[in-house]
Amino acid sequence: MPLRLAVPVLLACAFAMTADAKTLRWSSQGDYLTADPQGQNEGLTNNINGQVYEGLVVRGKKLEILPQLATSWKQVNDTTWILTLRKGVKFHDGSDFTADDAVFSILRAQGETSNFRVYANGIGKPRKIDSHTIELVTPVPNPVQLEMLSTNLFMVSKAWAEKNNCVKAQDFKNKEENFAARNANGTGPFVLVRRDPDVRTVLKKNPNWWGLKEKRFEGNVDQIVFTPIKNDATRLSALQSGELDFVLDPPLQNIEQIKRNPDLKIVEGAEQRVIFLGMDQLRDQLLYSSVKGKNPFKDVRVRRAIAHAIDQDAIRTQVMRGYSVPTGIVLPAPDLAGIPKANQARTPFDPAKAKALLKEAGFEQGFEVTIDCPNNRYVNDERICVAVAGMLAKVNIRLKVNAMPRTTYFQKTESLDTSMYLLGWGGATTDAIFTLLPVLHSRNDKGDGLYNWGRVTDAKFDALIQSARGEMDPKKRQPLIIEAMKYHSDQMFHIPLHRQMIPWATRANVSVVHRADNWLEVPWVMIR
Repeated sequence: MPLRLAVPVLLACAFAMTADAKTLRWSSQGDYLTADPQGQNEGLTNNINGQVYEGLVVRGKKLEILPQLATSWKQVNDTTWILTLRKGVKFHDGSDFTADDAVFSILRAQGETSNFRVYANGIGKPRKIDSHTIELVTPVPNPVQLEMLSTNLFMVSKAWAEKNNCVKAQDFKNKEENFAARNANGTGPFVLVRRDPDVRTVLKKNPNWWGLKEKRFEGNVDQIVFTPIKNDATRLSALQSGELDFVLDPPLQNIEQIKRNPDLKIVEGAEQRVIFLGMDQLRDQLLYSSVKGKNPFKDVRVRRAIAHAIDQDAIRTQVMRGYSVPTGIVLPAPDLAGIPKANQARTPFDPAKAKALLKEAGFEQGFEVTIDCPNNRYVNDERICVAVAGMLAKVNIRLKVNAMPRTTYFQKTESLDTSMYLLGWGGATTDAIFTLLPVLHSRNDKGDGLYNWGRVTDAKFDALIQSARGEMDPKKRQPLIIEAMKYHSDQMFHIPLHRQMIPWATRANVSVVHRADNWLEVPWVMIR
């Protein structure tokens, strides 16, 4: 029998609606993490916050960069940009959006508690020129300034933040709960009405949104009810019965079943996201391992052994049901990033080679280590970790899989309380610098390496990244990026697994636009 307990009650009680109103009943396996738009840089969190808040620029249906709260921009010199802000924009509380809010928001995103500071620092120091004009002066020439502006750097009301004591972004990793974590005041197409973490979030259409006059609201959704449902069978049952309209992450084992159901449909495509393993390479002794007095992950032979022991094709067929593309490089879109095919070569599956490398490194008997893994963030994330554990066991590396919900997972790993972990990285941007800087570079107080939870530190590698970061000549810049990625692969600082494919499931009467960054833009949704 289908599992439908509690779901009808949750959805029916969400919000009273008029007969002609259209409600999008949206679900995923986990909740978004916070309503603070600068508290946590995570895909679903950004997606839902992106219906409430807006940035200076935005991505279109083909991921092109379009004006949003900035109507135009110009580069004055290599490090100076002038942006003209949109006039007549109101925050949801009725106050005007001005240059003061833009400057405040950028400074807030640059703060030490922000999860976006690597990008916010990259776009430069903000300065108000007049009520609707700002200047940005970058620390070095930035060849991807517009791309960096598009990384969900949302605008927050300065007066609202000051009034509600949330001038600083929520310190999510340290479990801070600020006013902005459950309340919102954006300029976007939807207003946050209610947020009950892990239960339900309700948003209603903003009748004063500036985009209505410009016909940016192409759909007919008046209200969003987001209900996280962890259990795959329950989530699918609710979609089949009509209690849900859209499921962001349908269970892969049921995709063909959904396709055969005339009341449902699958919308699918490749996502620009790479799934990989990271390892603590800083501590002299791992926090969670049987090895005492040394750290096996500091030895490149051990890291290569792990890569040789993993059968990516088996993960693709048995765990991912074909919904992944095995890869040899830690980039979400290596072809679009200009990386030659030869530099994307996968490490061959070779358990014998893995055992030989471990013996050479002094770990012939193997060792035990805990791997931290989310169980509701990426497609089949826990199952991937379990499969990897089974493969590594055959070369005497015994993984203890510590799977947990995304909230706990990100708080733990961002606090560097980890010895080994599974992580995914991607989004709308395709330039390699958006992986090199936040994920692969060594950690510093500017936000570089913020997601380098293994604290890989290599001066040569960092120098290559920094050289590429400020190089404006594409003919000089691209070889630096290629060299940096090759160095990273040669050293096996992280272990790539695959790039995931993303199927969405909807009712047959729902039309959505599927983007390669796994972003549902609700103003484009049509319910018939």
